[in-house]
Amino acid sequence: MDLSAVFDAIGVVGVVWLAILFAGVLFWAFRPRKRRRSTGDAPVPFDDDDGRKT
Repeated sequence: MDLSAVFDAIGVVGVVWLAILFAGVLFWAFRPRKRRRSTGDAPVPFDDDDGRKT
């Protein structure tokens, strides 16, 4: 086995790992418990500095 074959295998494993990681982050972000929390946190950017809504 030459060095270029090793690098090709490492590249394939890296792409698979990143795809699994991306799918995990999507699952974590869009699960129902997070949706309830993000619905409550959504208007925060529109709050004034003194805490009042605009």
